[in-house]
Amino acid sequence: MRIQKRLQFATLLGAVLSMSAHAEIAGVEFSADMVSHGPDGQTTTGKMYVGDTRMRVEMSQQGKEMVRITDQGRGMEWIVFPAEKGYFERSVPQSAGAPSAPSADTSPCEGVSGLTCQKAGQEEVAGRPAVKWEMTVTRDGQTTTGAQWIDVERGLPLKYQMPNGQAMELKMLGSETIAGRPVEKWQMTTTAPNQQPVETFQWYDPELKLSVREEFPGGYVRELDNIQIGKQADGLFAVPSDYTKMEAPPAKN
Repeated sequence: MRIQKRLQFATLLGAVLSMSAHAEIAGVEFSADMVSHGPDGQTTTGKMYVGDTRMRVEMSQQGKEMVRITDQGRGMEWIVFPAEKGYFERSVPQSAGAPSAPSADTSPCEGVSGLTCQKAGQEEVAGRPAVKWEMTVTRDGQTTTGAQWIDVERGLPLKYQMPNGQAMELKMLGSETIAGRPVEKWQMTTTAPNQQPVETFQWYDPELKLSVREEFPGGYVRELDNIQIGKQADGLFAVPSDYTKMEAPPAKN
């Protein structure tokens, strides 16, 4: 029973986090450098390209170069390994045409199996109008419920409450400028039973509809630099024809 509850909670939490992923390719077309800084001064870099319903992320993990290509229009994603000239592929939720900007009126359960969402009116969170969505997941006769509040203006999750007592609230602190771009600074506070609250900060770019800088506890920083807005080449979002499709490793029990 306890394992079932954990699975239900994980599915429910996945719906809360899903809107951030959709926001990645809901803005204008652009390219940017991805930079991460650790408290020890170590820096890792990557590259992001965002096109019309498509995204390409180039990164390095444990010394191995990897490329992730997502095509929402086709409902597909590819993990590409240039050194091996190989790739994995999988299905992802498909969008109808170009993805729309994040919206408070779009069900956060959309594209997440096993979940149902019901709009429960509009309330204020940290002084901002938000649409409340009640979420329910039922498995093996057991039902788990939670709720999240979506900002009317920005379409961002402003708050969520989970059945295990975990909660989050997002509060806008003001406007700033990063690399010449106007952004909004937000504070996210996450709480859990018997634990100290955790605060993180993010700088949201209204034009790109995503965070271009994030600061985490312990001195970790993740940001986008050298942002260049413009049409992205189609070839960026295709696996080279001479690459070989690889079989995904079997799931561990």
